[in-house]
Amino acid sequence: MSDNAVDTSKRTWLIATTCAGAVGGAATAVPFVSTFQPSERAKAAGAAVEVDISSLKPGEKLTVEWRGKPVWIIKRTPEQLESLKKTEGQLADPESKRNPSDLTPVYARNQARSIKPEVFVGVGICSHLGCSPSDKFQTGAQPSLPDDWQGGFLCPCHGSTFDMAGRVFKNKPAPDNLEVPPHMYLSDNKLLIGEDKKA
Repeated sequence: MSDNAVDTSKRTWLIATTCAGAVGGAATAVPFVSTFQPSERAKAAGAAVEVDISSLKPGEKLTVEWRGKPVWIIKRTPEQLESLKKTEGQLADPESKRNPSDLTPVYARNQARSIKPEVFVGVGICSHLGCSPSDKFQTGAQPSLPDDWQGGFLCPCHGSTFDMAGRVFKNKPAPDNLEVPPHMYLSDNKLLIGEDKKA
């Protein structure tokens, strides 16, 4: 056997083992590196949600999910906005002063509890036992509601009522207003739920 034949077989063996090692290293590295990226579940748990509200008409509600919670986006009518003045004296916390840092961001500590008065963004979970209140936008006397009902929400579990800004009425089981999540406008018709300042 010549020296040239030995060198060729060594070279072939060296190339084959190097390639196999590279493939094995890559196969090991890919799963390892991918563990540093958040899972889809983790992304969904804390990720901000972008919402297009351009097709939302006055009086309509859109529900999106953020951090596993239903977030309501309601385009209030002029009458619904006017009703907020009429309910002030009947509310437990009309100015959202109780637990403000937890439930109401600074920019939503106003009568409408919103950035833009006509658009309400709130978490649809009752502060009593975590039920989801029902829409009761129709005004006037109805079962389980007062005769002078101005529109809002009714939690069917224990009868807590909230106005069109998610503010709880006095003497109800719910201790607090509905939560207003952090949010901001990306444009006139695009909302970002879950973030309220540009990074």
